[in-house]
Amino acid sequence: MAVRSTRPRRLLAALAATVLVGSAAACGGSGDESADGTVTLEFAQWWGAELPAGEFDKIINDFTTQNPTIKVKLLSAPYASTKQQLITGAASKTLPDVVGLDGAWVNDFAKQGAITDISALMTEANYDASQLASQVQLDNKTYMIPVVNFVYPLFVNKDLLTKAGVAEVPATRTAFLDAAKKISATGADVKGWALPLDTAVPNGIQNDVMSWLWASGGSMLQDGKPNLTSPGVKSTVEFVKSLNDAGVVAPGSLTMKEQDKVEKFTNGQVGMMIDSLAHINLIKENKPDLKFEVAALPAEDGYTGKRGIPYASWGIGISNSTKHKAEAFKLVSYLMSQETNAKLSTIANGFPGNKNATPDFGNSDPLFKTAFDIYQAGYPANEFVGLPKSEDLMRSFDEQLQLVLTGKTTVDEALAKSQENWSSVIE
Repeated sequence: MAVRSTRPRRLLAALAATVLVGSAAACGGSGDESADGTVTLEFAQWWGAELPAGEFDKIINDFTTQNPTIKVKLLSAPYASTKQQLITGAASKTLPDVVGLDGAWVNDFAKQGAITDISALMTEANYDASQLASQVQLDNKTYMIPVVNFVYPLFVNKDLLTKAGVAEVPATRTAFLDAAKKISATGADVKGWALPLDTAVPNGIQNDVMSWLWASGGSMLQDGKPNLTSPGVKSTVEFVKSLNDAGVVAPGSLTMKEQDKVEKFTNGQVGMMIDSLAHINLIKENKPDLKFEVAALPAEDGYTGKRGIPYASWGIGISNSTKHKAEAFKLVSYLMSQETNAKLSTIANGFPGNKNATPDFGNSDPLFKTAFDIYQAGYPANEFVGLPKSEDLMRSFDEQLQLVLTGKTTVDEALAKSQENWSSVIE
């Protein structure tokens, strides 16, 4: 995880910690069962690392109190670490009993037989699936349930905008480029925008690049097939290139991960970034005096339609190899219950996965309400969810974009190559 030195040690410890919830630890692999019939479930996710310290533990403790024969061992780590752990576990069929999922992983994990069909478990438990806002399916079988949904608005450092003489948060691409130039001119260590393009974790293509396309109502697909040589995608890549050519992108972007982007914004090294609402807690914990706000992503000049809002989910799934699927689903259904889901979405600054749950705006960060208004004015957009080998698709596009930004190929050549790569995957 590249630059980490400025983050407080206590937070680093919290991010990397493995938290044990319940009075007894499992003594073997996942899904352990003790002599008295008590089952211990392992639950791997990155959520605990992004919530205020101890908040997720409280929710899980409430579950184990209500279900005394089930204990939960929380495996909490940053997103990138969790992703790598689960990819390895999926390939070897050794996933923890319950897993946090990104929608981009579902197709691959399901085809590998690593995660189970939750539809069958819902039927067995007589679960009312109509309360779920959405489900991620493959061949009409549910493999992931979105627990909390997060939009990715534009984050802006208000002090840096003021210092740069930018009166309003940019609403168009032209205004964004202008603001980024002015912010970059305020100091040697400050840049207008951060662009994480590390190919090991290529979600920057989803969150920081294609988001510009979706914000202007565009699509990277046509009838479910790649459409990367379209005018909309080309305009998006040319815009990103123009930001890079103008020298307003934070250095190190080719090896930067999402966490590094957040850290630079938190430290006042970049004035603007596209990021998840889930990170509001981390930013405010690390820099309580930072003045920032969230806004809709800038659109192409002259665009007047609804803006696509990038989003990601804290999805949940169940290992296909666990011996305790019924107990695992009990945990899933608890997290999706109206009261618990409302509480979790509120402390996470996200939107509920239970459509009957209502976030508590009164007790949540004001930025959450602002983002909710942005969300309601636009539409959720993430075309990578459910695509086969979506991480590989992001990576191959990332590699071509890096060639463009380093002057080793043209935009047209990069898009043609990406179209060829994607077409071999999406049949």
